[in-house]
Amino acid sequence: MAVRPIRLYGDPVLRKRAQPVGTITPAIRTLVDDMIETMVEANGIGLAAQQVGELVRVFVIDLSAVQDGQQPMGFINPTIIKQEGEQVGDEGCLSFPDFTEKVVRVERATVAAFDLNGQRFELEGAGLLARALLHEQDHLDGVLFIDRLSPIRRRLLQGRLRKLAKSTEQGMEKQ
Repeated sequence: MAVRPIRLYGDPVLRKRAQPVGTITPAIRTLVDDMIETMVEANGIGLAAQQVGELVRVFVIDLSAVQDGQQPMGFINPTIIKQEGEQVGDEGCLSFPDFTEKVVRVERATVAAFDLNGQRFELEGAGLLARALLHEQDHLDGVLFIDRLSPIRRRLLQGRLRKLAKSTEQGMEKQ
């Protein structure tokens, strides 16, 4: 397992739509393990493959820091199959260091996905888990949490976002 660099806002890979995983290979298993290690190292609760530069439909979630009894989980080719209710809450993203904003999400969501053994499973989440599932699913479609903000709020954040994107660009040029 390895900690991978997290791509920051401004990196074009974050806006790309991920491709479905055809076969669960050793490389996919390694990716999931690396993503979990990366997410834990960064003190996150979720991480999508785009955030480590991979364009496959994979994300990981770990709510153990905020909910007892939780274990990190990998989701391969996830789809949201049910949504209900509404919640408003603070949301952040490992690709946006030091950003949190109020975002409207559904209160309950059910996702269907495959595990590392190729077994289909469903998981229903409420509150923070629903928020995390939808946030990571958005990443797989190239949608960022700032896209869920009101146009007025996005305008107010333009300066900070430009600064982060410019910093990301400069970092990419040095590589």
